[in-house]
Amino acid sequence: MKKLLSVLICLILVLSLAACGQSAEGEATDTAASDEFQSSIMFCGSTSLYPIISSLASSFTDEYEKWSDYDASFPEANVSIYVAPGGSGVGASAAIDKTADFGMIARTIKDEEKEALGEGYQEFVVARDALTVSVNASNPICKVKDDLDKETIKKIFAGEIETWNQIDSSLPAEKINVYIRDLSGGAYEVFQKAIMGEAEITSSATQSASMTELATNVANDPWGIGYVGFGAFTKANTDKTVLAAMKVDGVEANEETIISGDYVVQRPVMFVTGDEISESEQAFIDYIFSKKGYDVIVENGYIPAFSA
Repeated sequence: MKKLLSVLICLILVLSLAACGQSAEGEATDTAASDEFQSSIMFCGSTSLYPIISSLASSFTDEYEKWSDYDASFPEANVSIYVAPGGSGVGASAAIDKTADFGMIARTIKDEEKEALGEGYQEFVVARDALTVSVNASNPICKVKDDLDKETIKKIFAGEIETWNQIDSSLPAEKINVYIRDLSGGAYEVFQKAIMGEAEITSSATQSASMTELATNVANDPWGIGYVGFGAFTKANTDKTVLAAMKVDGVEANEETIISGDYVVQRPVMFVTGDEISESEQAFIDYIFSKKGYDVIVENGYIPAFSA
């Protein structure tokens, strides 16, 4: 239901913009120019990629009010770049259904999704991310343990291990509160594949609408545990007093282990399309993969997938 609602929101936004014939600033666009040149670009999907693309869309439109400001050969049409969050599943669907120009995805794309996007399928990997198994930094487990094996993690998230003293007898018999992304998020699928396998996550787990919300939920619960994205973890934990990340099978989540693949719970952060790239889209893609884009990715706690 959440996935359907998010797709409908993306569709309504696109249709509303088309019906109004307005730019991001509310000014009428040049209809003649629009017939020949794509002045509006729409991204929809992953809440992990959303803050990066949204920030870059804002800075791009601040710098270039009209497309002719970017390139004199482009028409004097207002630059309009829209970004809507909704989850990776929504992003894939929006690209397939063409309710958005690009679908934002924070996981590996599925074979059936790639097939549905057709022979024109293109993916643009912006960053690397991982899912940290995070607890509140004040949790006493941090003093006795910094590593959990995958089997223990699976049992915790499946609800088979219900209290902290079942992990280590020196810990209090407090109930473990599990936090996860909502089921439309790419993180849910990544964690399911890397850790859970055929096991289901406990129905008592609290779902979060975004990684930022998930990180906040764990940070506010001394007995909480959740799979917080590396980007969200890094951004929320600048002074290292809010969250603590457990090693997984002895491997710490850091830039080196994520890039090498040694840390197993990881994912690409990207956007996809099945259509030919227009001149305006290429201009913004070049901006995303510029030094400016690199800096914004780092500011959001992610590992850029390209050199500055």
